[in-house]
Amino acid sequence: MIWVKICATTNLSDAQAGVAAGADALGFIFAPSSRRIEIDQAAEIVSSLADEIERIGVFVNETPGRVAEVAEQAGLTGVQLHGDEPADQMHEYRQALGQRKIIKTLQARELLNSPDNLNSYLRSRQSIDAILLDAGSPSQRGGTGQTFDWIAAAPIVAKVRAQMPVIIAGGLNPENVGEAIRLFAPWGVDVVSGVERETGRKDEAKLRSFVGAARQTQAALR
Repeated sequence: MIWVKICATTNLSDAQAGVAAGADALGFIFAPSSRRIEIDQAAEIVSSLADEIERIGVFVNETPGRVAEVAEQAGLTGVQLHGDEPADQMHEYRQALGQRKIIKTLQARELLNSPDNLNSYLRSRQSIDAILLDAGSPSQRGGTGQTFDWIAAAPIVAKVRAQMPVIIAGGLNPENVGEAIRLFAPWGVDVVSGVERETGRKDEAKLRSFVGAARQTQAALR
């Protein structure tokens, strides 16, 4: 079953709606962002979730020690390193985080310009549980609502998928998530703006449509 993460959860009602829609994981942004959440707020939401729901914290260029500290305080089951964290530091995050899931975000547009950069992260795969490919922009790391060049990036996705789980993000919504799954056959998908009614607030109907489209597409491909 494809892994579905609803990112940028900012409040309890949105968390409950994401779970009700069938998400496997909820994301909480601890980096500077219009969707940022404070640690105590995230901890309160996390404490209400069933054990099977993964709680993923999103961090940008924080030290391994600080990421581990916040993960413990907020009750996270995993982290998403969404900044410029170098591949040769991945083992430090693994040591600090223990068994918590580690997802490393890479920007597809940057890999298209410098494909060799991917190799260093693939060599660190023993310290990483998955790579997330996002669109991003020079001014905004995520949540842009824009897709990356799917056709051009298909070989990159295939290269990652051959060695570790790959998660597709960037501009996904209920209308195009099925196409992304058919094209990339990813381990997971991640969505923010595509299921919002406004920045930082989720739309219940879009949540249900997104998860439903992802599940139905995967079922049809079996």
